[in-house]
Amino acid sequence: MQATRRDFLKFTTIGGAAAAIFGFDLEPAYAQLRVLKIARANETRSTCPYCAVGCGTIIYTIGDRAKNVTPQVVHVEGDPDHPTNRGTLCPKGASLEQDILNDRRLLKPQVRRPGGTDWQDISWDQALDEIAQKVKDTRDQTFIEKDGKGNTVNRLETIAWTGGCTDTNEFNFLVVKTMRALGVVHLENQARV
Repeated sequence: MQATRRDFLKFTTIGGAAAAIFGFDLEPAYAQLRVLKIARANETRSTCPYCAVGCGTIIYTIGDRAKNVTPQVVHVEGDPDHPTNRGTLCPKGASLEQDILNDRRLLKPQVRRPGGTDWQDISWDQALDEIAQKVKDTRDQTFIEKDGKGNTVNRLETIAWTGGCTDTNEFNFLVVKTMRALGVVHLENQARV
C-alpha cells in the first residue's frame, strides 16, 4: 500500500483522538521533557581549539568533583555570552564532545624513531627531555652570530614558533621571551581574538 500525506494526517488525527478519549496520560511524557540531561551538570567555559576564530564553548560535565574522580563530558555547546561567536559553533566546534570522548584519543606522547615503522609510548619527562635536547643541538649547529658584513645579529633561523588561539596572554608572553632568548626570529600566532 502506498501511503499518502493525507493518509498520514488521517491516522495521526484518529490516533490522537483515541488517546484523548481512552484516557492516555501525557503528564509523565511532559515531565520527562522538562528534565534536561545537563540539569545536574557542572558548566565549564572554554575556547574551541580548531581555528583562529577562538569561539567560546560551554562544556557540561557530570561528576562529584572528588579528588580522584574524572568528570564525564555530557554536552558541549557554543557560549551565548562570548563576543566572538555568540553561542554559535561551526560543525567542527559542534563535534567537540565526540573528540573528547573518543576512545582512540592519544593521552600520552608517542615517538617513531628514525627508520622505525611503529609508534612507541614514552613518558612526558622523556618527551620533554628529547625536545629540549633537539632544540639545543639545532641551536648549537645553526646559530648565526654575525651576518655576511660582520654585523652582530645573534639569530636562529632554523626553529620557528606558531602560537594557537587557545593560548593565554601569559603563556604567549613567556613563549616569546623564551624564543627571543634562543634567537628565534620566525614567530607567529594564528589567533585573531
